[in-house]
Amino acid sequence: MPISPSTADRAAPSRRTADAILTVGNIDMRFETPDGTLVAVDDVSFTVAPGEFLSVIGPSGCGKSTLFNVIGGLLGGYQGRVTVAGETITGPHASIGMVFQEESTFPWRTVTDNVAFPLELIGMPKQKRIERARHFIRLVGLDGFENRYPGELSGGMRQRVSLARTLASEPKILLMDEPFAALDEQTRLLLGDKVLQIQQDLKQTTLLITHNITEAVQMSDRILVMTYRPGKVKRIVDIDLPRPRTSEIVGSEAFGRYVAQIWADLREEASRGMQDDESRALHPGGARP
Repeated sequence: MPISPSTADRAAPSRRTADAILTVGNIDMRFETPDGTLVAVDDVSFTVAPGEFLSVIGPSGCGKSTLFNVIGGLLGGYQGRVTVAGETITGPHASIGMVFQEESTFPWRTVTDNVAFPLELIGMPKQKRIERARHFIRLVGLDGFENRYPGELSGGMRQRVSLARTLASEPKILLMDEPFAALDEQTRLLLGDKVLQIQQDLKQTTLLITHNITEAVQMSDRILVMTYRPGKVKRIVDIDLPRPRTSEIVGSEAFGRYVAQIWADLREEASRGMQDDESRALHPGGARP
């Protein structure tokens, strides 16, 4: 199956803009440092359609997590605009749920109480929030662990608790920032299967920040590739692989072609990053090239 990303790239924005649930428009984020102004994200724009799974991938230092925090309303001081269903985001928003790289369970709460925590905060009656929590516990495959504490669970299971807790609030958009980074490769693939199943069942709009190419291709409808600093959109690639999709597809020839194509882009950007690091090491405190 031939891959022609340039054609897909040009077609993708117009095809999705009309019905976009998430619009990221001309985001520019700069930080003042002792060495001068650091441009972390430079004029990044894209849209995400309802129910779409979009991954953002790029080399270390490209501004992926900065972009995640901007979209999630955790970071201000940027130029541009983020909207959900036409509403401008100016801070944390109930329509956006976030899952972070570091699992964030409360060790003194059971699995059920962890998942029910955000529902408790909004004043949902106890019986109703327990019922909803148990629904999402089943959804992430943790039946039978409702009364366990995080210290009794594996890392992958704790991350599933974090996912269930976020989903329990029923966000329109799920943001995930390297949620499987601390897990071994086998667990990553299997947890990816579970996330895909949930995403398809709920028709959940999902945005994944990752540096893992296999993970991105396995899960995504589209992949946005970012350049090394300053972080710009280098390419958006449509992933034309059949759904429902599981980790079994990783061994297919078509999958391998997508991985090779995206790795070529990332290798170019990562090489730029290495050269920049070497230059700064040789000329500490000097002007950046």
